[in-house]
Order: sequence, then structure tokens, then C-alpha cells
Amino acid sequence: MSFDGIMTRAITHELSHTLQSGRISKIYQPFKTELVFTIRANGANHQLLMSANASFARIHLTNEKYTNPEKPPMFCMLLRKHLEGGIIESIEQIDMERIIEMTIRNKDELGDVQSKKLIIEIMGRHSNIMLVDADSGVILDSIKHVSLSQSSYRTVLPGQLYKRPPEQEKQNPLDLDESAVLKEMDFNQGKLDRQLVDRFSGLSPLVAKEIIDRSGMSNRQTLPQAFLVVFSSVKDHEYTPQMIEADGKEYFSVIDLHHLNGEQRSFPTISNMLDRFFYGKAERDRVKQQAFDLEKMLRNEYQKNKKKLVKLERTLTDADKAKEYQKYGELLTANLYSVKRGDKKIEVIDYYEEEQPTIEIKLDPLKSPSDNAQAYFKKYNKAKNSVQVVLEQMEQTREDIDYLDQLIQQMESASPRDIEEIREELIEQGYLKRRQKPSKKKKKEEKPQLEVYTSSSDLTFYVGKNNKQNDYLTNKFARQDEIWLHTKDIPGSHVVIRSTDPDEQTIIEAATVAAFFSKARQSSSVPVDYTKIRHVKKPNGSKPGFVTYDQQTTVFVTPDEDLVLSLRSKQTT
Repeated sequence: MSFDGIMTRAITHELSHTLQSGRISKIYQPFKTELVFTIRANGANHQLLMSANASFARIHLTNEKYTNPEKPPMFCMLLRKHLEGGIIESIEQIDMERIIEMTIRNKDELGDVQSKKLIIEIMGRHSNIMLVDADSGVILDSIKHVSLSQSSYRTVLPGQLYKRPPEQEKQNPLDLDESAVLKEMDFNQGKLDRQLVDRFSGLSPLVAKEIIDRSGMSNRQTLPQAFLVVFSSVKDHEYTPQMIEADGKEYFSVIDLHHLNGEQRSFPTISNMLDRFFYGKAERDRVKQQAFDLEKMLRNEYQKNKKKLVKLERTLTDADKAKEYQKYGELLTANLYSVKRGDKKIEVIDYYEEEQPTIEIKLDPLKSPSDNAQAYFKKYNKAKNSVQVVLEQMEQTREDIDYLDQLIQQMESASPRDIEEIREELIEQGYLKRRQKPSKKKKKEEKPQLEVYTSSSDLTFYVGKNNKQNDYLTNKFARQDEIWLHTKDIPGSHVVIRSTDPDEQTIIEAATVAAFFSKARQSSSVPVDYTKIRHVKKPNGSKPGFVTYDQQTTVFVTPDEDLVLSLRSKQTT
């Protein structure tokens, strides 16, 4: 289900019930198109996320922690000026459209009471968040500016009057009876689900298919009845927040979707459901845009090293001919008397073989017999010496492949902050050049932030999601007798349990997190080793994140995203 009019109605009702009369205490803009408000309401603090992201536009309460920029954007500063300390008077949906208006009462610099409207439009790439003066309807600013060249229908710029998106001239499904529904349908035209979407506001294609499925024969009697049954629950605000996994895809809905056959998970609130559904999705989208060049470089370097390894293996195969060159040189030396200058080849008895067969040795006709023999000895010495060099190069290339493979895996679960640490690491390792010269005044290096988890036994464990975090966690943060975990022979995160004697359940849960943040995330029965920190060593000169360990025990776990999320604490260290 997309974020359609039904979802907008459901979340508006939930937010109004939770946040009505709440006070806005803090406002942040962690990303270009997203806002987070901290609102004190009903004796508790709530985090309200609003997003105008083109792919993941939404609004809901969230438990996620977001990293805020050092310098807040201008729109964030304007919102703080007008809305911080303000009281939320109302949160309303406009008709059945994907538009929410939040009215906020606050005092200005002179102490006069003023009302502002925060308008959230959830419309795909046209999504926007606008601050509007409630009395005049003038736009004070918006998270996205829309000029006349971008839209001939309306402009969204400071100083302009706010104008709603164009009317779609659809019927409001909450105001209809059976005859009104029937009047809008053309049963001879077919494609009834498409007709529902085109003629009634608030419906996504997924809900339309559910109505058709419930109507059975989809005739003049059954379809209006199924339509009204669905919208009676929407009208009465009777929702069943759920996620369904079917046909390899994930769906979310606030009504039961009987036509989807798949695994269903229920949630206590709509915000819980949306928070879970969008977990990581918007972040992955941001990371993809932010780190496109980085990911491309890593994959190119990985493929380059794979090709280099193939060439080195061929070189090693050629080097294995060293003994053959030595044999040719010795056989020629033993048969110099029968070789003449100008000969292109000679047949001699191979007395190194038990059967003593006759073999043919190629000669350079421009060289003397002894020079031909010496040429084979030189080839022998060159091939023999190259073997060691090639073996060393192959070992280094394999290390580079493992290192790059590990970084590619880390990119898959990286946050924007993790990306910057990975970029800095690649600069230090010589894979990238620094974009700008560092300032003369050296900034104090910040400690890497580790993700914190709490086991069901109330024990804390920490996770490093990139090599800088892994090195800090294992070599500096952890204590000697604490328990360290890592997937066996699989690139992944370092995990440390802050205990010298954790219970078995904590070890299994920490191992599950280690498997989840590894290359084996989609696998089952993943081997995870654990041992004490004192048995984990970092060899001198080794790549970032690389360690050796012994005296380990291995457990087998299956990564479980829901378990990982349930264990995740809402702070970093």
C-alpha cells in the first residue's frame, strides 16, 4: 500500500490523538527533505518525523535516532523562530487527499499570539513541507522551492499565497452510499480496479484490488457492498496496522488485505508500522546518492584485483616451467658436440626419464651451441626467481580483494556518518585523494560512534559497522576478558559483549546481530565465532579492521531483522 488518502487519514487521526495540545520543544532538519520535531504531549516526549523525500515521503512518530548537521539549514532556522515553544492546536487532513495541515499557536518577538500552519503534502516527487501564515495564507518558506518554470499551475516560494495542488475531481468515498458508488462505475468498460482509483479519492491500486477481491463476482450488487465495508472501517477509524510480505515484496496497510497471500505482521500503532517499514529504506536511498562514486570505485577496484589475480596465476603457471628450462640447458650441454651453429632444433635422449624418450629442443640459429644452453639456464633462473615474487604479489592481491569485499559489504548497511568514515579510511589507505586540503588548525579527531544493543538479559553489546569502528571497538574500547564475536571466514562487523561471562541467550543474540551485519545477512545457519578479547590480535601492518584470533567457540544463527531492531538501543557511544 502506498501512502494514499486512507493512510493519510489514519496517521492524521493517530497524530491528532497523540500530539493535540502538545508543545514543540525542538526542531531539527537532519537531511535536506526531512524534519524531526520533539513534541511534549500527554506527559511524554514524542519524535515526529516529516519527510518530503521523492521516494519515501511520509509523516509518523519515530523511535529512530538521527544525526543532525553542525549548521542547521535556513528552513530549519525559520521553523525554530516561528514554531519552537508553540502549541499544536489541530492536525487535520484536507478531504481525503494526501495533505495534512498542522495549526500551531505561538508568540512572536513582541509577545503577540500568532498562528502558523505547517502544511505537509505527501505526493511522491511533488511532496513538500510549507510554513504558511494562518491569517494571510502567505508562504513563509518551504523545504522545496517550486518556481514558475517548474510548475505553471502554482509556485511555492516565500511571499507567495499558498495554493493547494490541482483538484482531481474525484468523489469522496466517505460521503457515498451504494447507489452513488454504482453511479460512478461502468461495468461494461472493465478494469474495475482502475476505475475505482480514477473516480474515488484516497484509493491506492492496492486497496482497489482488495475491494475487487472482496466483491467476488464484481457485479452491480457485490462491488458497492465491498466498497462500503472497506470504507466503513476507515470512516470509523478502525484500523489494523500491518505489514505483509508477498511475492518477494513488502507492503504496509491499515486495512486487512485478504488478496495478498503472505506472511503478515501486526503492529500496535500506525507509527510503529511505518517506522518499521521505512527503517533503512530512506537511509539506503540517501547513502546511494551520497556514496555513488565511492561504491563504483570500490567495485571497480575489486574487479581490477580479481583480474590481476588471474594474470598472476597464469604467470605462476609459466614459472612452473623453470625446471623444464633447466633440463633443456643440461641436455644441450651434454650434447654440444652434436649441435651446429644454424640449427633450429635438436633431438636428444631425455635421460631424466626412466623410459629415456627422445625429445625435441628448439634452438636459436643465430646463437652458438653453448649460447643456446646458457639461454635456457637464464630462463630457468628468471622463472625460479619470479615464483617468489609472484607468490608475494598473489598474497597481497588476495588481501586487497578481501579488504575491498569487506568494504563493499559495509556499504550495504552504512549510515551517512559511516560513509564519511569509510571515505576517510580510503583516503588514508591511498585509494582516494582528499577533496580539499585540511585546514592548518587540526581538528581534534572524534571517536567513532558505535551502535549499542541490549540483550533480553539486559546485557549491553556494541557493534562496529565499518573498519574504523571495528578497530576502535576491538583494540581500544573493549576490555581484555569481554566477549568478542565475528562471522567465521565471512566479512562482517565486530561485536563486543560488555561482560566477561554472558549467558547463552545473550551470546546467541549478539551472534545474530553479527550475522545480520555481515555478507551472510540473507543466509541461514551462519557460523559466528566468539572468544575473549585477549585472544584477538591485530598483526602489525595489517589492513584496517583485520584481526586474527584463537581459542574460539562457534555458534550457528540465522539473521533476523526484527530481532536486531528489538535489541537496538536508542543511543550510540
